Amino acid sequence: MANPETVHLTEENFDAAISRDTGLMMVDFWAEWCGPCRAFAPVLEDLARGSAGTVTLATGRVGESPGPAERYGIRSAPTLLFAKQGTASMQWTAPVRSAQLPPWLHASA
Repeated sequence: MANPETVHLTEENFDAAISRDTGLMMVDFWAEWCGPCRAFAPVLEDLARGSAGTVTLATGRVGESPGPAERYGIRSAPTLLFAKQGTASMQWTAPVRSAQLPPWLHASA
């Protein structure tokens, strides 16, 4: 995850980070050993960059910080969680291509 605007989540900062963000936050639950996770990351980074600040990308490594993943019932990586003002609204198990993501996400990008 090389995008400098990406929020890196841990057990300690997860709740504060997703509740502090007032726009749409995409939380990418991923694992370092996961090939599809690495393939999906650039798609998410492009969407966040193209959103002109309306979409924030956050990442949480499930091996290092399993608590948030367990709390949201994340069972596979990569899984994308959409949150707005601290409330999770949708989960999407990846990998998917950019064109497969919801149209409203592309409209904000």
